[in-house]
Amino acid sequence: MAKWNVVVNPVAGRVPVPITRVRAALDAAGVDAEIEVPGSPEESKAVVRAAVMSGATHIAMAGGDGSVNLAANALLELDDIELPVIGVLPIGTGCDLLRTFGMPQDLEGAARHLATEDVYPIDVATLEGSWGTRYFVNVAQAGVGAAAAQTAARLSRRLGASRYPIAFAARLPRFPAARVVVETERRTYESRALAVIMANAQFFAGGWNVAPKATLVDGVLDIQIIDCAKPRAPALVPKVIRGTHLTDRAVRRLSAATFAISTDVPWPVEADGDLVGNTPVTGRVIPAALRLKI
Repeated sequence: MAKWNVVVNPVAGRVPVPITRVRAALDAAGVDAEIEVPGSPEESKAVVRAAVMSGATHIAMAGGDGSVNLAANALLELDDIELPVIGVLPIGTGCDLLRTFGMPQDLEGAARHLATEDVYPIDVATLEGSWGTRYFVNVAQAGVGAAAAQTAARLSRRLGASRYPIAFAARLPRFPAARVVVETERRTYESRALAVIMANAQFFAGGWNVAPKATLVDGVLDIQIIDCAKPRAPALVPKVIRGTHLTDRAVRRLSAATFAISTDVPWPVEADGDLVGNTPVTGRVIPAALRLKI
């Protein structure tokens, strides 16, 4: 059985999970693991890179979607290395990537998956802008959804999954709609809009089924342009949560391996819950870039 290097985000979740519980879950599952608890995101990236350079073949991120994003960026920025298998132990406020695979959302259930043999090659996508290049695994956004993610990060973690809808309600009234141009390898689409969503997987925001037709193995992103008046946006949210919004007249859906997004007013851009910068932004899919433990 493989040995796992487990990197724990000590501030993930509504209430930090004791390291003793992480250790107990791994021991109960029969997983041979070495646990490290970095003190910052920068230290976490350094720990992941050091483990790989030392020959680690299996790395598990104990946290949420942001922790998986951190690992992807730490690894894909390296050259000429054999990338490890990535596992996820959900202790964060949201582990939406696991929902796409129907995997357990509890620490103990996910730990048992580390003891199995199934590995899934998954696509990763890039975001390129004034900030340089950033990778994302789950979902990226430009527009009001990104503004909501920015505000949600400032709210108390004790609010859990309710942080995002609270932040969305707070940012929507004053957020500027824009004239948006989305260019892909197949076509160009131009419209007035409130948001553009680039989904590699199906869920975000703590279980919202934003891209029910997305898959991480097809080499394309599920891109959605949300074009509706602000007063109508709250009525669209329940549809997004259930994944029934794709037939709504406010949603334009594209599939693309490359994209370029420009707006006539600057919009914030986020990747897997973290603000990265503002539009314009370009990106592309990197097929089978990571191996995910499922």
